[in-house]
Amino acid sequence: MFILKKSDNSGEYRVSPEKIICIGRNYLEHVKEGKLIHGESENIEVPKEPVIFPKFPNALIPSGADIIIPKIIDDYGFENPRTDYEGELAILIGKDCKHVSEEDAYSVIEGFTCLLDVSQRNIQNGDRSGWFRGKSFDTFAPLGPVLAPIESLKDPQNLKIETRLNGKTVQSANTSQMIFSIRRLIAYLSRNFTLKKGDIIATGTPSGVGPLSPGDVVEVEIEGIGVLKNRVVKETL
Repeated sequence: MFILKKSDNSGEYRVSPEKIICIGRNYLEHVKEGKLIHGESENIEVPKEPVIFPKFPNALIPSGADIIIPKIIDDYGFENPRTDYEGELAILIGKDCKHVSEEDAYSVIEGFTCLLDVSQRNIQNGDRSGWFRGKSFDTFAPLGPVLAPIESLKDPQNLKIETRLNGKTVQSANTSQMIFSIRRLIAYLSRNFTLKKGDIIATGTPSGVGPLSPGDVVEVEIEGIGVLKNRVVKETL
């Protein structure tokens, strides 16, 4: 658990979610680069409904904390180990809700922030049980730097989103390019699960994902929110 200040100086927000629900393949150009990430067998069709996977809350860290590449990866002897950055807009749910309509979706949102979906690709692609382990190592979900209340953003569905690696822009897009909109995601997810106050929804990443190495500094900047900045280190025992 950690605290995010609200961008309008109206107080603080305690980050302590029951669930972190992540959306995969929610930008068309990212769908197209799937074969480069997951291999030649990857289906690059546009999804007909949101692709959902979880992250565990232990993955959460604030802006400024280190992303730690876990030592267990060395045990596998991967020929080309790869841990990737994925910059995303995150939704923080403001109240318990179920079966929310698209029309009412914004009424259940507390605010928005930046999230870095760190993904260990070798384990993600190899685990028979799915993506969650490769996405949920400690520190694999940097979040911040502030919580932007929904009232502070003119249009959450029209925000510039950019990821920089060591100062170089590697992802650049706009939230208007989402395949499934913020409203549709909340409506869809709330039909499947009760969304609880404090839950986090990561809305998917644009194209341009790539590998991280110890010593790298990665930044996610979203218009109206600010810059999430974290350094990458290797776990030592």
